[in-house]
Amino acid sequence: MQTDIPAQPVPVLRRAPASAADAAAPRWPVADVAALFELPFIDLIYRAQQVHRAHHDANEVQLSTLLSIKTGGCPEDCAYCPQSVHYDTGVQADKLLDPDAVAAAARAAREQGATRFCMGAAWRAPKDRDIEKVAELVRVVKAQGLESCCTLGMLTDTQAHTLKKAGLDYYNHNLDTAREAYGRIITTRTYDDRLQTLQHVREAGIHVCCGGIVGMGESRQERAGLIAQIANLDPYPESVPINNLVQVKGTPLHGTEPLDPFEFVRTIAAARIAMPKARVRLSAGRQQLGDAVQALCFLAGANSIFYGDKLLTTGNPDWSADRRLLGALGIACGDGRNRIRDTVSAMAGERAAP
Repeated sequence: MQTDIPAQPVPVLRRAPASAADAAAPRWPVADVAALFELPFIDLIYRAQQVHRAHHDANEVQLSTLLSIKTGGCPEDCAYCPQSVHYDTGVQADKLLDPDAVAAAARAAREQGATRFCMGAAWRAPKDRDIEKVAELVRVVKAQGLESCCTLGMLTDTQAHTLKKAGLDYYNHNLDTAREAYGRIITTRTYDDRLQTLQHVREAGIHVCCGGIVGMGESRQERAGLIAQIANLDPYPESVPINNLVQVKGTPLHGTEPLDPFEFVRTIAAARIAMPKARVRLSAGRQQLGDAVQALCFLAGANSIFYGDKLLTTGNPDWSADRRLLGALGIACGDGRNRIRDTVSAMAGERAAP
């Protein structure tokens, strides 16, 4: 006997505001995001895919490349970070890269199909003289025809405006985790410090890139809290990177029980539903996920990846591995829609040639 299958899962309902107090309430209360996590896996993915298709090309992924322009020596005590001076991880402190080195890296990224070039520096809060140097690097990246992004730590309003004047398109400043879990991860910068920097970035007219890290021992409720916090920024970020913890020996989080891969996919789906128009990016930890789980993440609404064989200090799938995966899935890439497909076809032709 054939059974009736509902057309879609029962939605999480939020009533229309009936008063000024209701109107000021969060768009996404933590309880509503937590309810998404509790849906049956298939129902959650189906709902996320519906939202994704309503706002994006379901078979397109944006490619970003990340370069460490100043590595190591960071005074922060983020428990996940190998660049902290508090931990012995073997990462050596380096000076800021010069414009020629950044130009070469940006050019290589563009030639491989990336459309956005992100620069990270291990500072707690850059000095004004540092910002002037980074502004020059932003201009170098823009000269290559790429979108530019920076992650440099906390910014003042003046520094944000300086970067905007240089042509910076995006600024990344992650919240890392939910407010209630934050003190377990970092003590040298407050949650409100992070929110203040995001406000400076937004007021300067720079697009916001803000996400977090999962797999740091947080509960599902805390993962829901992270997504709710980001989704309730006004407006929510244009880019939302979701990192799967890469455990580095010497950091306090080394040895943490890995997050279940399906829970990571649930996090991607919740982010997509809560922030329909954002680019949800698969960031650190893709090597640990493998191809099948990444494919589920794309189904759940991820539509951006960090592309290239290294992130700041940790590994990432190399160019050719990503070409094969995206090609096998029939996924095109940003404004270079045919590049990945053409490259994969050429590689297939080479393998078939006698």
